[in-house]
Amino acid sequence: MQRTSHKIQVSNISEFKTQLLQWAQQFKTAVWLDSNNYQQKYSNFDAVLAVDAFSKIETNYTNAFQQLKDYQSTNNDYLFGYLGYDLKNDVEKLTSSNFDNLHFADLFFFQPKKIFFINQNTVEIKYLTEFKSEIETDLKEIKSVKSQKSKKEAPIKIKLRIHKDAYYQKLDSILNHIHRGDIYEANFCQEFYSENSTINPIETYQNLNTISKPPFATFLKLNDKFLLSASPERYLKKDGDSVICQPIKGTEKRASSKKEDLKLIAELEQNPKERAENIMIVDLVRNDLSRFAIKGTVKVNELCKVYTFEQVHQLISTVSCKVKKDTHPVDILKNTFPMGSMTGAPKISAMKIIEELEETKRGLYSGAVGYFTPKGDFDFNVIIRSILYNASKKYVSYSVGGAITAQSIPEKEYEECLLKAKAMKYVLLNTN
Repeated sequence: MQRTSHKIQVSNISEFKTQLLQWAQQFKTAVWLDSNNYQQKYSNFDAVLAVDAFSKIETNYTNAFQQLKDYQSTNNDYLFGYLGYDLKNDVEKLTSSNFDNLHFADLFFFQPKKIFFINQNTVEIKYLTEFKSEIETDLKEIKSVKSQKSKKEAPIKIKLRIHKDAYYQKLDSILNHIHRGDIYEANFCQEFYSENSTINPIETYQNLNTISKPPFATFLKLNDKFLLSASPERYLKKDGDSVICQPIKGTEKRASSKKEDLKLIAELEQNPKERAENIMIVDLVRNDLSRFAIKGTVKVNELCKVYTFEQVHQLISTVSCKVKKDTHPVDILKNTFPMGSMTGAPKISAMKIIEELEETKRGLYSGAVGYFTPKGDFDFNVIIRSILYNASKKYVSYSVGGAITAQSIPEKEYEECLLKAKAMKYVLLNTN
């Protein structure tokens, strides 16, 4: 499919972004990705909006990667969508039988009729050519959008799927597996949820984004289902023959003073338990990349570097490799999915154990949202620090997790979960 490109300059880009996202709500399918101008090496644009599906693929995990491969190969266009965590069952002989009240498909991608790429004050509009006549009308509509506050919804009551005592028991079980040598590390997650609840997705997302300002923010709308994400983590990016992965492992709270914040950064950099978490996953990522990388090209560009966000400090490592030109982009994703930072090591054993101990099907949580380009490049985030909402079922959910290693202390792991959940909880209790 051919696309028509049209560029405009916008004087107030912040206002335009707000109007653009509000305008997008009329469509059944919309994906908004925003870097919040976070300083990072590997960014292609500041934000992008893709709306209105011309074609799509939506499926459960059975043979999902092959279906995606066929879809991407046939279209060779911009494709936006997500990979749900339970695609693990397509990659390995695994199952998912935990409770699910969100009901996202395991995989969804669409070819948008209309795309807006934002770089500083430049907006590049790429419409499928047969819809190019709508560009001017759409721009007038977008610029005339007025911000509007919705009516207040009933207060939300947030419940825990796993209560504290049960959480401690489950962590003891994971530690027993580690001491027996079954695994070295497992990422164990728990769900917080609200039933019979109505939220305003756009306002909730905007408030979450305002207090978090993450580099991989996402607003995703699929009919009655929404993802409102403040993710700080990149899963995988392909740019030409280069592939990079940036796992996060290691967390420290922010302090109120600059001096105390610097002290916490220094402590996180040297913390043996947090570094061990990160290094184990780096080894796993190196192993995953070596499945398709050109021999001798897998390298660690950054090891356990502290990145600071609005809510927390994180240890992030960057691992890269080179690939042959004929390596299919979907094969790269399949060989690394699910991401090591959300599973553990060894990966398959860890996935079996966390499936047994977790109470909720992860679904879109700890999956990835992103896009393919017409050249077969891609960029995907990790779905963490996110609110998931099924409007038809009036069900709101957010999950948090942490890496459990031999040095883990259950009380401290629980505190870390609450720290990661803080922004989502605050926004849900104060927006609606």
